[in-house]
Amino acid sequence: MRGLRSFPKGRRLSLITQAIPKDEQWKSASATYTKETDGSIVTEGACGYGDLHKASFGKYSAGLSTMLFNKGSTCGACFEIRCVDHILWCLQGSPSVILTATDFCPPNYGLSSDYGGWCNFPKEHFEMSEAAFAEIAEKRADTVPVQYKRVKCERRGGIRFRMSGSAHFFQVLITNVGLGGEVVGVKVKGSKTGWIPMARNWGQNWHCNINLIGQPLSFEVTASSGRTVASYGVAPSNWQFDGTYEGKQFK
Repeated sequence: MRGLRSFPKGRRLSLITQAIPKDEQWKSASATYTKETDGSIVTEGACGYGDLHKASFGKYSAGLSTMLFNKGSTCGACFEIRCVDHILWCLQGSPSVILTATDFCPPNYGLSSDYGGWCNFPKEHFEMSEAAFAEIAEKRADTVPVQYKRVKCERRGGIRFRMSGSAHFFQVLITNVGLGGEVVGVKVKGSKTGWIPMARNWGQNWHCNINLIGQPLSFEVTASSGRTVASYGVAPSNWQFDGTYEGKQFK
């Protein structure tokens, strides 16, 4: 596998056109938007993707309320969202957009959940970019009722692994994951080790306390569906911290 350079502080990855699981039903939630000059929601989000444009998610990203964020395990998941039941604010025909979960929308218990405290538990809420919001509703709206459902994530290229850490603390950020987009388990293997389970540090950053410097690395990634894909020799023996390398993809 070849190394990919320059995905610094990774933002989101690619646009998503997906097949919808037949058993997924539309569920009710709400949505607002946040203004960003570059059309994205944040530069550094709670999932660890960093610059969302460099990770190719761009405006099609969303912050999730506590209920949906699920302590970061939902990072990378894909949602189809449409504005409903508001004749004044919803665009005609209820067009939908497909977004990737990249950030956490924190609760604000000083405000009512009906006005300002949109992300208070147990509300299900999406904080969108202004540009994505404008594809489903009038921007003059404060908050709009929406319906959402999980969809499969179709990504271009393989799963990407961005290394960070030190000699005794190895961390990898995992992006561009297909299927449901969520990662529930990761293992790493060096040329001198067996498969080592990694723990979720935060978002989609996974770590283990071991020195892997100088060893070619392989990764095993398990998705929320239970499917696993193993990428052997993803990073060569001279891999570098802050380098990004591409492995296999879920089919």
